[in-house]
Amino acid sequence: MIVASDFLVIGSGIAGLSFALQAADHGRVAIVTKREIAESATRYAQGGIASVFSSEDSFDAHVQDTMVAGAGICHEDVVRMVVEEGPHTIRNLIEWGVKFTTSTTSGEYDLTREGGHSARRILHAEDITGREIERALVEAARQHPNIQIFEYHIAIDLITCAKIARQPVTDNCCRGAHVLDIKGGKVLTFASRTTLLASGGAGKVYLYTCNPDVASGDGVAMAYRAGATVANMEFMQFHPTTLFHPHAKSFLISEAVRGEGAILRRRDGTAFMDKYHHLKDLAPRDIVARAIDNEMKTYGDDCVYLDITHEPADFVRSRFPNIYQTCLEFGLDMTKDWLPVVPAAHYLCGGVKVNDNGETDIAGLYAIGEVAFTGLHGANRLASNSLLEAAVYAGRAARHATATLSQRPADWRDNIPEWDSGTATNSDEMVVVSQNWDEIRRFMWNYVGIVRSTKRLERAMRRIRLIQEEIHDYYWNFIITSDLIELRNIATVAELIVGCAQMRTESRGLHYTIDYPDQDNGNWQRDTIMKKRFP
Repeated sequence: MIVASDFLVIGSGIAGLSFALQAADHGRVAIVTKREIAESATRYAQGGIASVFSSEDSFDAHVQDTMVAGAGICHEDVVRMVVEEGPHTIRNLIEWGVKFTTSTTSGEYDLTREGGHSARRILHAEDITGREIERALVEAARQHPNIQIFEYHIAIDLITCAKIARQPVTDNCCRGAHVLDIKGGKVLTFASRTTLLASGGAGKVYLYTCNPDVASGDGVAMAYRAGATVANMEFMQFHPTTLFHPHAKSFLISEAVRGEGAILRRRDGTAFMDKYHHLKDLAPRDIVARAIDNEMKTYGDDCVYLDITHEPADFVRSRFPNIYQTCLEFGLDMTKDWLPVVPAAHYLCGGVKVNDNGETDIAGLYAIGEVAFTGLHGANRLASNSLLEAAVYAGRAARHATATLSQRPADWRDNIPEWDSGTATNSDEMVVVSQNWDEIRRFMWNYVGIVRSTKRLERAMRRIRLIQEEIHDYYWNFIITSDLIELRNIATVAELIVGCAQMRTESRGLHYTIDYPDQDNGNWQRDTIMKKRFP
C-alpha cells in the first residue's frame, strides 16, 4: 500500500507539529508517530522555552549565554538567528493556543531563570510547559483538513533515489519512507515530495534516562544509513537532577527548581556546588552533572539531594504543582523534604547535520528539533533553548519546503519500491532482541557516560560491532517488529556516539575523558563529522 502526500512528517513533538501546521496550508501532510500523537519528548518538558521578552534582557545577552554554555563551538551566526527569531516564534505558538503562565499582579508573562542564563527569560506554563505546548499543537493539527495523522506507525528506513536505483547516485534524494503499522503488523510505503525528520532524541541508548520510551534515535539512524552527514554525536547531555526512586522511572526535576533557589547537598547537608563553579547551583548542566557524579563516587553515595525547603511552601506548591504532586506520590514533600536526585541521559546536542533551513545533504530531506545538528548548542545545550530551536527551525523549514515544493521532480512517485519481506519468518527468539537492547544501554552508561576514557570507548565499540552483526542477521531473517527496528537504531546511534567520542581527543562541554582532560582549542574548536561510506 502506498500513502502519498506533499509533506511526510516523522515525529509529533513541537518540531513536527509546528512544521505540519505551517506546511498544511500549501499541501497534504502525513504525520507518522510511534505512539499516540501526544507522546513525545516535548510533552515532558517542564521548565519552559527561552526567549527575550523583557526590557531588562537583550538578544546579545541571550547569545552570549548560549555561546558560553556551548564551550566554544556554537555557530555564532546560527545562535544569533535563533535568538532573534525567538519572540516572533513564541507569538506563533500563542496564536495556536499555547497558554503561558502570566503574573497575577502585572498580567505580563511570568519569566523564570534557569542554569546558565544571566536573566529571567524562560516562558513557562506552570511546570508542565511541554504538556501545554503539545496540547495546543495537537488540537490545532487534528482540526486541520490537510493533515492526516498515523498513530502507532514507526518509520523503518528512508526511501532514497539510491535505494530506488539499487546503487549509489551522484545527487541522492529522499522520496519518503517505509513505515510499520505497529498494530496492523504491515509495512506501508509513504511516498512524499518532502520528508521531515522530527523524531526527537536518543536517550534510550543509555540505561538511565529521563526521556520517554520513544526516544530511540530513529531519525539519526535512518538518515545516517541513507547517507546523510551527522555531527557532534559525542555530546549527550545528562540532566543533573532526576528523581532517585525505584518507582519513579527517572522523573525529571526541572532546572527551574534550582533557578528558583534550590541547593544541591550531600547526604550530610553540605552544599557542594561552590567547589565546582562560581555560579554554584546555577552552573551549566555539564558542570552540575559531573559535580554530582564526582560527589557520588567520592563519598560512595547512591544520590545527592536537592533542597528547596528554605523557600515558602505556598510558593513552591504554586510554582511547581506537577513536580510537587508527583513527588508526593512517591512519599516526598518537597516543601519539607530534600529530593534524592541523580543525573540521567537527557538531550542529544548532535544529530543530522542541516543548514539554516533545516535541509540535510539529501535533497528533499529536512531534519529539525533534537534529531538535527544545527550548530546552536555547541558542546552543551543551554537550558530551555531546545524548544526554541525546534520551533524556530520548524518555521524556517516550512517556509523553505513550501517555497520549493514546485521544484520537486514531476516523477517523484514513480518506481518507488514497496516493502518486500522476502523469506522472513516470525521469530520465537525475541529474547535475543531484549538481551542486546539491555547490553547496549548498560555498556553505553558504564563506558560512554558522564566520564569516559580511551579504553572504555574501545571496549564499547568492540561490543557494538559484535551486536550489530547479530542484529543484521536477525533483521533480514525474521519478520520486522517495532522492537527490532528500535534495537537496530539504538545500535547505530551508539556506534555514532562512540565514533565521534573517539575522534575528539580533548574534554569539552558534555564530552569529558580522563585521558584528555583539557580543552584543545588549537585542534578541536570544531565539529566532529561522520558520514556512511558506501561500496
